[in-house]
Amino acid sequence: MTQPAAQRPRLLQAMVDAFRQKDVRQKLLFTLAMLIIFRFVAHVPIPNVNKTALADAFDQNSVLDFLSIFSGGALQNLSIAALGVYPYITASIIIQVLTPLLPKLRALQEEGEAGRRRIQVYTHWLAVPMAMVQGYGQLVFINNVGGANVIDDFGFQNDVLGTFATLFTLAAGTMFLVWIGELITENGIGNGISILIFGGIVATLPGQIPNLSTQSVIGVLLIVVFAIGLIALTVLFQEAQRRVPVQYARSAFRGGRMYRQQGQSHIPLRVNMAGMIPLIFAFSLMILPATVASYFANSGGWVESVADFFVNQFQGGRGGSGTGWYWAILFVMVVAFTFFYTMVQYQQQQIGKTLQRQGAFIPGIRPGPPTEAYLMRVVTRITWGGAFFLGFVAILPFFIGVVTNVQALTISSAGFLIVVAVVLDTMKQLEAQLLMRNYEGFIR
Repeated sequence: MTQPAAQRPRLLQAMVDAFRQKDVRQKLLFTLAMLIIFRFVAHVPIPNVNKTALADAFDQNSVLDFLSIFSGGALQNLSIAALGVYPYITASIIIQVLTPLLPKLRALQEEGEAGRRRIQVYTHWLAVPMAMVQGYGQLVFINNVGGANVIDDFGFQNDVLGTFATLFTLAAGTMFLVWIGELITENGIGNGISILIFGGIVATLPGQIPNLSTQSVIGVLLIVVFAIGLIALTVLFQEAQRRVPVQYARSAFRGGRMYRQQGQSHIPLRVNMAGMIPLIFAFSLMILPATVASYFANSGGWVESVADFFVNQFQGGRGGSGTGWYWAILFVMVVAFTFFYTMVQYQQQQIGKTLQRQGAFIPGIRPGPPTEAYLMRVVTRITWGGAFFLGFVAILPFFIGVVTNVQALTISSAGFLIVVAVVLDTMKQLEAQLLMRNYEGFIR
């Protein structure tokens, strides 16, 4: 017997309502179709790959496991999408950092939508060389770990044409994924780039179930408890904001006369304005010492001893591995990068100037520089909460490994944060689609 609509759980009813609407259903199906294409591309390998040597390389180095998680397992297959969309993300971060420093980019940003589209074109151009450089570095690293036979004759000293062809293939795969992501943003539900990252991370989870089956029941239950608690904490900090009250004057005609009226609003300043970018920055830099040291692992003498030291101290990309120094330095770097990226984002928004142009003001604060100084103090204070939250998320795998003694779950805290943040953003956009059609969503 069919359950009445009024008695169905709110979430299930919202999904039913979404599929009843033709345009919303088409958006959902389009997003699903693009994810299927992404997963298909993730299994198309580049030429001349020795799969046996590739598997041995992943068994010998946990840094590759960490990198493979964010490519949705594509790196483990050395597919044409092995780099994922991360060269594009790196290019976006570079452009964001350079925008307040370069007058030309700053002028483009102030031009409105046309200027932002031009900046987007520059980001695409920068992503291509970034993909080639990142691809070359990763393939050389994989070859060194796997005994220089993972990819036959790779390197400019061996086969210049073949090496360029491989790098162009990886760059083309990255830009193809960026194109798919932009199609999802335009015709689907959610932010396309974030959806692809989400799909890649989630795709690695089923492969970890056999590893968990070898662990104790208590350890697995503790992992579940930690995961539920981290989800709740992530939702709390992702949605937390400081609302700064704002008053503005507006004019209205009544009876042939103009009247000045006072309106009230607020500026929502997010506690975690930086998102997961500080985690990506910090993890990337923490992987670097072990990656560079692995090139000298077989050099002999004191060079090999120094290389082994860095590999043992900083190879913490998997589960709860890595020494206490690794996690302590990681925590400090995440906090520092959170403040750095938050300030870059805040300065680009130019909230104080925008309020002054609109005739708005914060009660008790004079417009102009005093308003900017006040907002900067507020942003700095609330960023401490977001910074310590991200730092806690970064080092949480270490504590989970100590408490549960389970090292089989290789998804990182950064990946976990990305998954929760993308789900929240997608739910909000789907909620907005339903509210436009007078349906109840699933966010109260």
